[in-house]
Amino acid sequence: MRVMVFVKATGDSERGEMPSAEMFEAMGKFNEELAEAGIMVAGEGLKPSSEGKRIAFDGPSRLVIDGPFAETKELVAGYWLWNVRDMDEAVAWAKRCPNPMPGPSELEIRPIYEMEDFGETLTPELVELFNRTEAKLAKDG
Repeated sequence: MRVMVFVKATGDSERGEMPSAEMFEAMGKFNEELAEAGIMVAGEGLKPSSEGKRIAFDGPSRLVIDGPFAETKELVAGYWLWNVRDMDEAVAWAKRCPNPMPGPSELEIRPIYEMEDFGETLTPELVELFNRTEAKLAKDG
């Protein structure tokens, strides 16, 4: 099962404060463990929301909203994409993670939809469309 692990933002991350060398080292070692175990597929830190944009949709209209965004506790400061057996394994790995922020912080783990989750919604034509896209991504990646 694939899961997305979100590192929730804090006031420190939204101010663009860089982690200490010790935190970088601890996180680097954790990432190395994840990679060696075949768990980590991808992972990156994100710049503060002040450098981001949101696109609001309402029917055919699109509104671009410049950051920063309010409600820091709802923002994401980084992420991992993990391949795990089940949610219990994801939680076990997340509990081993060094604290990703200087103070209190939080991770959120969300399962990723797999093709079989969509059942009868996926017609053979849609499956072919997704397969073509995956093949293109694999070729370009």
